[in-house]
Amino acid sequence: MQDKIVKLRNLKLLFVEDEEDLISIISDTLNKLGANFLIAKNGKDGLAVFEANQDIDLVITDINMPIMNGLDMIKEIKKISPVEIVIMSAHTESEYIDKSKELGVKHYLLKPFDFLKFIDLVVSLDLGKNDTN
Repeated sequence: MQDKIVKLRNLKLLFVEDEEDLISIISDTLNKLGANFLIAKNGKDGLAVFEANQDIDLVITDINMPIMNGLDMIKEIKKISPVEIVIMSAHTESEYIDKSKELGVKHYLLKPFDFLKFIDLVVSLDLGKNDTN
């Protein structure tokens, strides 16, 4: 697990989530792990954070959020960069999954958020900066 945490620390993450409780849990845990991450509370803010930080290695986003939903944000981010995106949502409806696949999203984590599954997924992705050498 320590090797996985080292790989995680070498990445810059953007979490886009509107649920305050989940933001708090994610922030607390990532801080304890020493991860480099940013938080946005809706798709519009997530897009703005991404535009200002194009060195982000991975975007993790909810779908249903106020102001701009996750799918619309993903569409705009993909115009800027081919960055890897993971959807984290309680929604399993095929329309959301199909639309996310159309936008190039390959990974979907179901809520409630499981940090061990998340870490396993992140370190399995080829994100370029995750070498420990």
